[in-house]
Amino acid sequence: MKTIRIPPRPSLLADVQQELSAREPDPKKLAKIIANDVALAASLMKLTNSSFFGLRLKAGSVEHAVDLLGLDQCSMLLTGIIARQTMSNGGAAMARFWDFSTKRAQAMSFLARQMRACPTDIAHTFGLFCDIGVPLLMEKFPDYSKNLEKAAKDLDHKITDLEDQRYSTNHAAVGSLLARTWGLPNEVSVAILLQHDYSSLQDKSTEDRVRTLIALALLAEYAIHKYHGEDLFAEWEKGGDLACQFLGMSQHEVEDRFDELHDMFNGIS
Repeated sequence: MKTIRIPPRPSLLADVQQELSAREPDPKKLAKIIANDVALAASLMKLTNSSFFGLRLKAGSVEHAVDLLGLDQCSMLLTGIIARQTMSNGGAAMARFWDFSTKRAQAMSFLARQMRACPTDIAHTFGLFCDIGVPLLMEKFPDYSKNLEKAAKDLDHKITDLEDQRYSTNHAAVGSLLARTWGLPNEVSVAILLQHDYSSLQDKSTEDRVRTLIALALLAEYAIHKYHGEDLFAEWEKGGDLACQFLGMSQHEVEDRFDELHDMFNGIS
């Protein structure tokens, strides 16, 4: 772990988090922080006016976008935008990584809202960051991508166990460390660490929100795989039943959620 480069928390993210954590956050001050970074402001405006949010009004300025979204939604989007700006080197592989992470975050936010399972901003943040350790290990180990692809198809072993054997660490541990370093909510960093340990879904000593995030992420990822025509998803084979049991979902309800998510993916593609 000591030899892996964990990017420091971007100063822009620190400024945003400081304002949002104030006793009475000021939307105008937050808008000013955002507007000082042209790329951040442009990305926020684009997302605010996208079909994903489906807002009746279109934002005409950063301040207007903050008012339309609210502080919680703004925090969710800004954290993701800044993360993508900070960790975008890597060409096509990183583009695919962020495309999948964004789709998972959108799916988790949708599921959290529809099922009233947890706050949508927390679900979205976890969806974006749960695999954030992957690009850090790709940067450190030249053979990591090839071995991760192989491990992802293994039906008998946890991905993190296979990574530990080869690299003496794993993407969940590295990602959890980055989440803590960047000041993300504690339940997000814990859920990142436990994301492939599906036995935690039955462990009542694990916080309910952590288990909810793990279960929703598995449901969202399986929906994405099915959307792309991939019916066999090893992680679902390992933890799907436990996730459904924890969420109190029948197979019929799972299929209904998949249909809803596929409609959403079609609408934002």
